[in-house]
Amino acid sequence: MTSRTTPLTGEGKKQRQVNKQYNKTDKPENTEVTCQPANFKNMITYSAEGVKMPKIRKRDTSRWIKAVAATYGRTIGEIGYMFVDDEKILEVNNEYLGHDYYTDIITFDYDEGDVLNGDLVISLDTVRTNAELFHKPYEEELNRVIIHGILHLCGINDKGPGEREIMEANENKALALLRAMK
Repeated sequence: MTSRTTPLTGEGKKQRQVNKQYNKTDKPENTEVTCQPANFKNMITYSAEGVKMPKIRKRDTSRWIKAVAATYGRTIGEIGYMFVDDEKILEVNNEYLGHDYYTDIITFDYDEGDVLNGDLVISLDTVRTNAELFHKPYEEELNRVIIHGILHLCGINDKGPGEREIMEANENKALALLRAMK
């Protein structure tokens, strides 16, 4: 798990574990199972809790995320984005990471080899604050944070000496790709 400066309830991971454990013919009592084809992959979901869903073009954003992952030799498995407010991200940051501060993103990494799987929790309040602080358009800062979590899943860190600069360079490269794809 990484945080950029909180997680989901864990239901996504629990559901993936249930999906792997059972198939539709041996469903246990009182267990909700989502059956998916064996070749199920490349799923990126977007949801919001306590905030209005940001105006992102989900298909275009998903296509961009997949293209960025491919530049690192990775493919997309199951990625879940949850957009929340500052209070929720503070709660998640405290509960799962033991940190008592706000952040813009927390990434929960469930990667399997070269397949990216994870839950990414993004505070839209902090994204807006950072956009104002850095004099960037809100949409650009949101895209930067969206791809920041994917870059973490690709193995890029930002906590050690010199790593922040490497992360920023990779974010900028990904944002340039997004502009080229429009």
